[in-house]
Amino acid sequence: MGMWASVDTMWNFPVEKRIFGAVLLFSWTVYLWETFLAQRQRRIYRTTTHVPPELAQIMDSDTFEKSRLYQLDKSTFSFWSGLYSVVESTLILLFGGIPYLWRLSGRVCGSAGFGPEYETLEFFLKDTIKKFTVTQCILLPVSSLLLYIIKIGGDYFFIYAWLFTLIVSLVLVTIYADYIAPLFDKFTPLPEGQLKQEIEVMAKSIDFPLTKVYVVEGSKRSSHSNAYFYGFFKNKRIVLFDTLLEEYSVQNKDKQEEPGTEPRNEGEGDSEEIRAKVKNKKQGCKNEEVLAVLGHELGHWKLAHTIKNIIISQINSFLCFFLFAVLIGQKILFAAFGFYDSQPTLIGLLIIFQFIFSPYNEVLSFCLTVLSRRFEFQADAFAKKLGMAKDLYSALIKLNKDNLGFPVSDWLFSMWHYSHPPLLERLQALKDKKQD
Repeated sequence: MGMWASVDTMWNFPVEKRIFGAVLLFSWTVYLWETFLAQRQRRIYRTTTHVPPELAQIMDSDTFEKSRLYQLDKSTFSFWSGLYSVVESTLILLFGGIPYLWRLSGRVCGSAGFGPEYETLEFFLKDTIKKFTVTQCILLPVSSLLLYIIKIGGDYFFIYAWLFTLIVSLVLVTIYADYIAPLFDKFTPLPEGQLKQEIEVMAKSIDFPLTKVYVVEGSKRSSHSNAYFYGFFKNKRIVLFDTLLEEYSVQNKDKQEEPGTEPRNEGEGDSEEIRAKVKNKKQGCKNEEVLAVLGHELGHWKLAHTIKNIIISQINSFLCFFLFAVLIGQKILFAAFGFYDSQPTLIGLLIIFQFIFSPYNEVLSFCLTVLSRRFEFQADAFAKKLGMAKDLYSALIKLNKDNLGFPVSDWLFSMWHYSHPPLLERLQALKDKKQD
């Protein structure tokens, strides 16, 4: 009886207190759920100590163990960083950190001669001055204009705000690869040769309007491999990471083959131990495998996955701005977070998008993850139809090895987190298609 009386008492709290409590409860529920999933996956890391049979011919035990230990370290760091984040946000909310910082920023602005009608923006230090500068050059004007549109837009400001963010996103997509990305990495045209010719032939065969092919020096940042395309309408470009290309990989150029192995081809000659050493010295893919990876990426274009994602994103954006317009006038939301006398627009954005929308964002994220995995299987199937199943099969294994991915996953953890299907699931799907 006492427990129900306690619950009844809590329910009789003022509405703003109930909103505040619900926000805290949900944040801790998400953290505990994520921790539960992470522990399931961590159990997989601890207990899976042997290379799966499907990978035995390409991945040796040393590489597998390195990947396993790497993922264990990552999961340990994620646990502590997640705990720190949820405790920090809880303390900030409980002790009124948000209104305190708002009042402090108001005093700073006041000392500089600005009145309460000016809203300050939060700055985050970046890893490098260049990243910080570029980010602020984009963030400050966009955020300021968005706040201005919300203030002057009247009852239909959510439409104008949505159109503004749509235009900004399209502009950024257009200029990113040509003007922003080159500030951080070097892009060079792929030299004339067999690989470029085969890429052009494949693009033409599926009516992909290819104009240029670039190689980016991703190896300066990490050993991870990737490929992507960008551009609108008839002006498409393909970008290949140097780590994807066996002949461009810095790792392959810097390391010499073991004595006695250089004259041999893969799969020929000495013992399995020596062959494994040679394989694991090589990073990236052979030309046929690179083409298979591109076949997968171009499958996303041919199957309109990119367009579908843009449409979903814009529908979600419009819905969020509409709901924001409905909620921004609710003084009780501001009171729940310690703002009793004012309702700053910037704080409204923070409260509504970060806290009130949290349950919706979790559900949406899961749905998009499920959709993304479906798209990945479809893109694999597209590459298979181009006759590239065998090369994509081997390329996926090599990329998993180069990226230190762990090929075994807990089903619930992967279903919730992985936008790409686990490696073994993709390999099985490719094998099943071969057998059809």
